[in-house]
Amino acid sequence: MRRTDITPTGVEKTFRPDQIIVSKTDPQGRLTYVNSLFVEISGYLEQDLVGEPHSVIRHPDMPRSVFRLLWDRISSGQEIFAYVVNLSADGGHYWVLAHVTPTFGSDGRIVGYHSNRRTADRGTVAQISELYARLRAEEQRHANARDAADAGMAMLERELADAGTTYDEFVWALSGEEVAA
Repeated sequence: MRRTDITPTGVEKTFRPDQIIVSKTDPQGRLTYVNSLFVEISGYLEQDLVGEPHSVIRHPDMPRSVFRLLWDRISSGQEIFAYVVNLSADGGHYWVLAHVTPTFGSDGRIVGYHSNRRTADRGTVAQISELYARLRAEEQRHANARDAADAGMAMLERELADAGTTYDEFVWALSGEEVAA
């Protein structure tokens, strides 16, 4: 169902800080559950979302490298917090702080993923947008998706190392929180 004809409008959608977007996927990232806020803000009908890849809401301004980091983490059984900009069916966008965790079956294998997303504040969006613009610029220098993601990951790792921080510390510093020890 992924509509490739959606053009971003630049119109930002928001939701209240006390609201949470929830989704679940199978191990391949196909949606198996979406809550009513996901449906509302994405602009899709529930029946048009379930069974589709979560990337149906991927915004073209979202760096491939950040998704690479996300998938590397969750597919290895770890959780991740990441700032993400998503694309709505009408071309609008919305920023979230996503908390993505693997779901394990009784045999210990990953059977899917669960994501809770909260709204991101304006100051954080401004800061993360600068980083994402640099990552996208680096990625756009490469012809194929794999090389682009590799280059973006290398750049992200360099920037984090230069700042003397980890990705998790960086995300929590933006949110005003501290990483739990």
